Amino acid sequence: MLRFDSAIYPYPSRRNVLYAKNGMVATGSPLAAQAGLEILKKGGNAIDAAIATAAALTVVEPTSNGIGGDAFAIFSIKNKIYGLNASGPSPKLLEAQKLWDKGLKTMPQYGLIPVNVPGIPKAWAELSGKFGRLPLTEVLAPAVKLAREGFPVAVNVGKLWKNAVPEFKKQLEKAEEFRYWFETFAPDGKAPEIGDIVRFPDHGDTLEKIGESKSDAFYKGELAEKTDAFFRKYDGYLRKEDLEAYEVQWVEPITTNYHGYDVYEIPPNGHGISVLMALNILEPWYFEARETIRAYHVMIEAMKLAFADAQRYVTDPRFMRVCPEDLLSKAYAEERRKLIGEKAILPEPGDPVTGGTVYLAAADNEGNMISYIQSNYCGFGSGIVVPGTGISLHDRGLNFSLDPASPNCAGPSKKPYHTIIPGFLAKDGNPVGPFGVMGGFMQPQGHVQVLTNTIDFLMNPQAALDAPRWQWIGQKTVELEHGVGEHIAYGLAAAGHDVKVVHDSLAMGRGEIIWKMENGVYAAGAEPRTDGHIALY
Repeated sequence: MLRFDSAIYPYPSRRNVLYAKNGMVATGSPLAAQAGLEILKKGGNAIDAAIATAAALTVVEPTSNGIGGDAFAIFSIKNKIYGLNASGPSPKLLEAQKLWDKGLKTMPQYGLIPVNVPGIPKAWAELSGKFGRLPLTEVLAPAVKLAREGFPVAVNVGKLWKNAVPEFKKQLEKAEEFRYWFETFAPDGKAPEIGDIVRFPDHGDTLEKIGESKSDAFYKGELAEKTDAFFRKYDGYLRKEDLEAYEVQWVEPITTNYHGYDVYEIPPNGHGISVLMALNILEPWYFEARETIRAYHVMIEAMKLAFADAQRYVTDPRFMRVCPEDLLSKAYAEERRKLIGEKAILPEPGDPVTGGTVYLAAADNEGNMISYIQSNYCGFGSGIVVPGTGISLHDRGLNFSLDPASPNCAGPSKKPYHTIIPGFLAKDGNPVGPFGVMGGFMQPQGHVQVLTNTIDFLMNPQAALDAPRWQWIGQKTVELEHGVGEHIAYGLAAAGHDVKVVHDSLAMGRGEIIWKMENGVYAAGAEPRTDGHIALY
């Protein structure tokens, strides 16, 4: 028997850019990417492939997403760009006063309280019905097969799983409503080992029902009734009527031009707007090289200022006190830019009125491309699994504030500030392709770094993902990934940044890129910090 540790890699390795002319799928799981490729080869388009990949990801990466999460997408069909917001609102019964009466000052991470209406099943059905080519049952079939027949646990999924189980035992094991999470994900009291075969038969049955009913079973039928009964039994707020009322939102992506390229994001309640705000602030700068103290300092400061505004103003757009157009104003960016000096600042929001997630990208032989992201938010999410269904529910309500003065304060039928963001790039009216970097509040920062690597520093898609990353985490604290030069760390510290070097690359985001070249060939890069893979033909 061979003996080795799949989590230890003592030597650096290199990935090359991959090219294909007929189509490709890029995501964090080889099995999920192959599911999407299977659908492309059966005659499906990029939308079909994305749905197949997304469904497979709910099976093979339960540490980051599940059937009971949210989704967003930006995609181009025949060169027209579309946007989908499939995040769900809070239950009608959720009121801040009820939570204050329970003694809560912040939203809890686990349990029934932070569970909003899931948007993923409806996202699949709507994308399939409006833009797909194959029946939803056929598109979901590879994921159903993976769930029923089993799959070997991948390296990074295994590491995250092993980290989650003891934390869940410490936090949740004593409460009855969490029993079904342990029965589903730790039936022997521990996480599976890397390479172990895992099966989720209930999950497979649920996927099949979603496909056959075009998601109605989840929102109006048997699955909705099981969810309703579970929440009533344990005094949660979600009800069948919340599920029945849910509809996805087709949205016009917001955009800005940065150094000749049009960058697209989904409008609020997501915080993709902070990417565009940071790029607006950075627009006048042309850095001579990436690995300079000046480039790092200015990009970090721009991101801090954009984040400060996003965290103050972004929520359900019905409750926002400023409009996205004001936040994206070039004049407002100029005012914010004046705050960047030689020293690190403590960012404060301005006044624009006066002045654990999975990502995938797919492309087909007709030039259609999609940037798609879905999430249970904090790893396995709320710790709530609806018994007998395999439906692992997200904890997206955690992003609500319980401050009554905040526009993002929890309330009935309301969408919270949302962290998952797909990105899309175009130039001169022509789609260039999808990109994304998943990972909570790292996502906008990852978008800015991937875009500047591509546009300013002329990196190929793989190099743009390989480059060492930084992450601002609050106040003046900046985390630098190992691989960032010591001179950068010393220079940033001298400028007043509180610098921390991190060695866990998973904390620095996980992304994928597909670019369409002028000759119609696709070029792609996959994330080296996870089990990133590109399936192509």
